[in-house]
Amino acid sequence: MVSKELNEKVQEAIEGMRSYMQNDGGDLELVSISDNLEVTVRFLGSCGTCPFSAMTLRNGVVEAIKKHAPEIQSVRALVEGE
Repeated sequence: MVSKELNEKVQEAIEGMRSYMQNDGGDLELVSISDNLEVTVRFLGSCGTCPFSAMTLRNGVVEAIKKHAPEIQSVRALVEGE
C-alpha cells in the first residue's frame, strides 16, 4: 500500500503542472500509484488529444513528479476515455 505522504507529494507535483495545462484547455489527474511505485496519470481536455502530450509527459509531468517524489520508478499516462 502506498503511503499517504507519497500520495500527497505526487498530488502536489500534479497540482503544480495543472495551471499550465489548464491554460491550454487541458488538465491532468492522478489515476493511481501502484505498489511498485508506478504513477498513472490521465490527460484530460485538449491535452488528451494533443500530439505533444508525450513530450509534456516526459519533459514536464515526469520531471515534476520525480522532483517531489524521487522514489517513484515510472510515470505513464492515459488519454481521455481510457
